[in-house]
Amino acid sequence: MSNKEKHSDKKEQLKEEEIEKEEIQEEDVPQEKAEPTEADKVQELGEKLAELNDKYLRLYSEYENYRKRTNQEKADLLINGSREMMKAILPVIDDFERALAATEDEGVQLIYNKMLKILEQKGLKAMEVKGEKFDENLHEAITRIPAAEESQKGLVVDVVEKGYYLNDKVLRYAKVVVAF
Repeated sequence: MSNKEKHSDKKEQLKEEEIEKEEIQEEDVPQEKAEPTEADKVQELGEKLAELNDKYLRLYSEYENYRKRTNQEKADLLINGSREMMKAILPVIDDFERALAATEDEGVQLIYNKMLKILEQKGLKAMEVKGEKFDENLHEAITRIPAAEESQKGLVVDVVEKGYYLNDKVLRYAKVVVAF
């Protein structure tokens, strides 16, 4: 290699070393981060406040819905619990009525009246259907008989089994005989 070539190689090497040094120096010098301004801090805090407020409102709404739902479930449970009990007692009332029709025992009448009073206080009410127009929402037609008069058509002429309401809802449909 000639002297000129050696000299130019050294120059190139020096240039490369200088470039590497500059790159290393640039890497070592930490980049200064921009200091957040007061407006940025206020905006960030405002966003956090809005987020927390939204979470609070959602949680509050969820709690209110839960509270209302549980209160409704409790009320339904009380009504439905008594509903099943009343359904179970209805055959006993029917037996009392048959016993009263067969005998005129005052003791049986007294017990029957007392039991009916208690059940009425709890919301049980007998349907008065004889002579009324047949309504499939309240009555169950057991049989049909020919009407003696034209005005009796479609009316309930006899009650086979009494119907009952519990808190103004049908507990048991009345089983009736309808004139046609």
